[in-house]
Amino acid sequence: MAQTINQNQAPESNWSIGETINQNLAALSNSQVAPTNTQNQASVSNSPRTQTNTQNQAVAPAAARINLAPIPTQDLAANLPPSTNPLFSSRLELQNQISNSLQESNSSVASPNVEPSNLPANVTAAIFRVEDRLTREFTDYLNLPPSTTAIGTLEDTQKTLRSVQQATGIKPALIYISFVPKDSTVPRSYRSSPLLQVEQQVQASDELELMVIGPDFAPVRYRIPGTSRGQIMEAIEKFHGEVTNPVKRNTKSYLPVAQQLYQWIVAPLEAELQTQGIQNISFISDMGLRSIPMAALHDGKGFLIERYSVGSMPSLSLTDTDPANIKNTQVLAMGASQFANMSPLPAVEIEVATITPQQWPGKSFLNEAFTLANLKSQPQQQSYGMIHLATHAQFRAGAPSESFIQLWDTKLRLDQLRQMGWQSPQIEMLVLSACRTAVGDRDAELGFGGLAVQAGVKSALATLWYVSDEGSLALMAEFYAQLKTAPIKTEALRQAQLAMLRREVRIEGGMLHTSFGNLPLPPELANQGTQNFSHPYYWSAFRMIGNPW
Repeated sequence: MAQTINQNQAPESNWSIGETINQNLAALSNSQVAPTNTQNQASVSNSPRTQTNTQNQAVAPAAARINLAPIPTQDLAANLPPSTNPLFSSRLELQNQISNSLQESNSSVASPNVEPSNLPANVTAAIFRVEDRLTREFTDYLNLPPSTTAIGTLEDTQKTLRSVQQATGIKPALIYISFVPKDSTVPRSYRSSPLLQVEQQVQASDELELMVIGPDFAPVRYRIPGTSRGQIMEAIEKFHGEVTNPVKRNTKSYLPVAQQLYQWIVAPLEAELQTQGIQNISFISDMGLRSIPMAALHDGKGFLIERYSVGSMPSLSLTDTDPANIKNTQVLAMGASQFANMSPLPAVEIEVATITPQQWPGKSFLNEAFTLANLKSQPQQQSYGMIHLATHAQFRAGAPSESFIQLWDTKLRLDQLRQMGWQSPQIEMLVLSACRTAVGDRDAELGFGGLAVQAGVKSALATLWYVSDEGSLALMAEFYAQLKTAPIKTEALRQAQLAMLRREVRIEGGMLHTSFGNLPLPPELANQGTQNFSHPYYWSAFRMIGNPW
């Protein structure tokens, strides 16, 4: 193994996090940019590919054609000088501080004549280069303390996955999704300074690359020719818009872009995943890709969760990979239904009461009792395996202090989570049932994706966007019921999502119908009439972050 990972390496820069450049790619749509050549869009499914070195590397097979109109694309701030490129800072003092760093040789750029089909056979080195970069991105943003553990070799990783399979009976795989320089054979290395991160890691022409590690087969690496960062980011933004638009909640307008994203991200891997009998997928994703509701990707016949349980990790090095044993643990459930400056959550009282004591042993605290003091003291007084917070939470652009969880008496900021002491005694899972994440924003994605490690818990279940109050109640009630028997946490989430998709969980006759019985609803929800939750707006926002097992 030529390259190892040093987890949580010390940041290369002492600049405050407040100086980090906001890389909200969605905001770039207002820039004057030249459209990309739309002929390249079809190449992801039509381009012939040559396979080389079949032992260690595979090139993506031609994806099946789907009957879709091309998704319009445009380059993001392509080829603009620093003075006019919105991705660059105009602060001269910042640029002067790193002027020497700009002259470093960029080892990640290869000859412009290198073809994607000729990628080098050393897939392992490429995987761990990406792993190292993603680990250090989260470490720098969250200001994480140094750690003595690291995933240093392919053997370490595969041993971890085999241990999970033996303990749970579920065969897992890791899928790295990253952007790489066009025509390059080597992924980018990490640069801690904000300006270098922007200049060398955000290029509209970057291509998509997929790498897969399983417990008992050689890792494989796929380059998806004809793709670009700008093209994919625009598709992701459109996907979010179609899924979350309330006017389209009774339509399937999301399907074309859900299928296009599937063709880019999953279709090249499908044969390998099926051949190897993979049952659980953990996505480890690059900037901009962490906000994709993976569960709702569609192959034209069904959703991704109809075949796999799905989760996400910030990086493997930052994840506590020991399988959880939560069957006999207790739940600390807390929440608020009324807020001074935020919308009410009338279903919270039923949600909290259903989780504990109805489904799980534990304690519950509502409204005035949902205080910072109780949240901090209760886990120290009694052993809890899970903490459930039914309240508003937001992951925003800027420093971690800008993101928060709303308690009754205060806001618990993201940068305060490690002070809660949830790592001793260890909390297995933190659940936030009403989150919102800024789509396409680097800082918001790092905050959301790093929630588990920042909180000191093994896993976190949270939402990419605000789901309706009744939708959150429906999924959470079913999730905790499934959690009693599911072999892993993401399988419990998958079964709850499938129950909503198949209309087994629904509102009818003033009651919430679930697999374990019917729950009476408050008048605000009961009077809305019959309602199903089959649209992905209701179930695909929920994501397991960190340890999925």
